[in-house]
Amino acid sequence: MLLLAPINFIDQLLLRYFSAETINHVIWPFIQIGLVVTLVAGWVAYATYLERKISAFMQARLGPMRVGPWGLLQPIADGIKLLTKEDFIPEKADRWIFFFAPYIAVAAAFITFSVIPFGPDWAVITDVNIGLLFVLAVSSVGVLALILAGWSSNSKYSLLGALRSSAQMISYEVAMGLSLIGALMFARTLSLSGIVNAQESDAIWYIVYQPLGFLIFLVSGIAENNRAPFDLPEAESELVAGFHTEYSGFRWSLFFMAEYAAMVIASAVAVTVYLGGWYFPFVYRLTEAKGYHNVYVIVSLLIFLTKLTVILYLYFWLRWTLPRFRYDQLMDIGWKWLIPSALINIIFSALAIFVVQALDGWHGIKTVESLANGLDLTGTGKAVMIVMGLAGLGLTGLLLARINWRSRDFNLKSQRRNIKLVNLPQGKPAVPVVAPAASE
Repeated sequence: MLLLAPINFIDQLLLRYFSAETINHVIWPFIQIGLVVTLVAGWVAYATYLERKISAFMQARLGPMRVGPWGLLQPIADGIKLLTKEDFIPEKADRWIFFFAPYIAVAAAFITFSVIPFGPDWAVITDVNIGLLFVLAVSSVGVLALILAGWSSNSKYSLLGALRSSAQMISYEVAMGLSLIGALMFARTLSLSGIVNAQESDAIWYIVYQPLGFLIFLVSGIAENNRAPFDLPEAESELVAGFHTEYSGFRWSLFFMAEYAAMVIASAVAVTVYLGGWYFPFVYRLTEAKGYHNVYVIVSLLIFLTKLTVILYLYFWLRWTLPRFRYDQLMDIGWKWLIPSALINIIFSALAIFVVQALDGWHGIKTVESLANGLDLTGTGKAVMIVMGLAGLGLTGLLLARINWRSRDFNLKSQRRNIKLVNLPQGKPAVPVVAPAASE
């Protein structure tokens, strides 16, 4: 019955020992931070198990089955192995930078969780008015960790992997940042909780208004996290293991902890900005409106985690479906397709908002409901915005296809026609061919 109680029983318990100010500014943040760090660390451990199981399912295998029932204890065995493995440091490496680089990657990933709104009220650690900008700024620090790791290893493979990583992550960060501007035009705030509230107020998810922006952000997020098919910085067929070639044991595992944590961050931002965050129709009416505040928060949290799981499953799905791109293809996708698409999306979004506001009041048409909490539209305004969003998606694809139609990878059919399997000899042979005798 504690979940159905209209009061916060944890606050009532803490007020017996601490003041209200200490609870709000010290105790609660420590509880939230500890809970988020513990859950994310557990996710990282079992994400490897899930990825191996999903890949096994796609390839008609069983996956891990030996350690524990259905292999559920395999992540614990892997963790023990990494903790007890020799911590090798190359002789010519820059020891201090080599030592701290993995911790910088993990810190950049975990700090970002402080502004991710997993739900309303106590389900978010802190809500700052520049939350989205904070996520983009702090998560980009992870690029420095990979560059430092590759450079300090004093290995050509590691250095090449680090340079690839820096070029790739910086390129796709541009497209990722630009793809969010269209949704921000509707929400009119940089607060992540404010973006969710704007979608709740408008009773719609911004993926409906911004299908192109969502696709650009999703592809850029996968590339930003160095996940297949964009895992060029650690291409084992070319660079052994890329930037972490010289790492082993616990420090090696820290890079993968940062990678899987960054996957959660990118997925959480996609859920928050485009999929409504914790918002789902009728949940507020059935819980909060009837006085069940704690039920409302918990159900909203479960909704957010469900949406997050769908995006994370897509990460695993793509890894075992698509082959790795060449490096020139990787750069072409970022600079010739995603960044121009994001710029076109900004123009179409601004044009759509202008059209919807211009139609409001014209010949009795009402398109705008309110501008107090983002751009709240009427049914007519939403229909116009959805049509223009889909039109922008189609026109962007046609426009970029026309611009890039001469590119090498866009004309694979003509390439196949020009392939010659046998090069016929030209001129007379150096040794004349002797005709066989008649008796033979």
